[in-house]
Amino acid sequence: MPLNSRAEARDILRRTGTLADEDIDVAETALALGALDRPNAPLDRYRRHLAALARDMADRFDPLADSLETRVALLHEVVMERHGYAGDTETYDDLQNANLLRVVDRRRGLPVALGILYMHAARSMGWRMVGLNFPGHFLVRIELDGERAILDPFNDGQVRTAVDLRDLLKATAGTAAELTPEHYAAVRNRDILLRLQNNLKLRHLTANDVPRALEVLEGMRLFAPEEPALWRETGLLEAHQGHTEDAIAALETFVRLGTRLGNDDHLLHQAATLIQQLKTRLL
Repeated sequence: MPLNSRAEARDILRRTGTLADEDIDVAETALALGALDRPNAPLDRYRRHLAALARDMADRFDPLADSLETRVALLHEVVMERHGYAGDTETYDDLQNANLLRVVDRRRGLPVALGILYMHAARSMGWRMVGLNFPGHFLVRIELDGERAILDPFNDGQVRTAVDLRDLLKATAGTAAELTPEHYAAVRNRDILLRLQNNLKLRHLTANDVPRALEVLEGMRLFAPEEPALWRETGLLEAHQGHTEDAIAALETFVRLGTRLGNDDHLLHQAATLIQQLKTRLL
């Protein structure tokens, strides 16, 4: 189905919301998310670009010289050198850096957007690559025969050592921060997409543009409908906007999901109390 309208993009996101995490096509879903803001973009062109990345990987791959090192080098050659991608260090907070359509247009983006392109290129070859739960700066890990390398797509696809990661962590999380196994943990495909959209949501909230933040949350709920935190945040923002019935509906969904998944009892109690307060406004 051609992805040429916001309605079709939403359909793709809804279908993604029904998939097992391992079945999610991260790059395709990121295109759909980008289409929410750019519904008239010629998305077949962006799909062709993803296909070109995969084709260039396959054309340049030498199975006789296959190793972790050559795979890292090939990713750099295709994504960075041939297609010209780089981290946007000059206008980092530009909203375009988190929209994969605009990232493809400009060849510039945030760490997570570039990481999605890296993952697409690697996975098109059947290689194992995952995103990492590293705070403040998205990283990816490639694995082969028990060997691993952590790559930084924002910084030219560099291989990051433990020393690099410690320095990066302190730069983003404070000098007291120390590396823990959690920072190396792989994240789900949905988590990567949530991280991409969180960049947009937070920038809208910083600009006090709550309606736009709610639009981003709506898209997030389409592909991650079972994520309680999204419903809680939606409820709080809808209440802030005075949308009482929408706030109640979102908070009730949070309580239902949170109870089933064993979320923080304090947050559940807080939400239940707020629901009762909001319902009194409707009397």
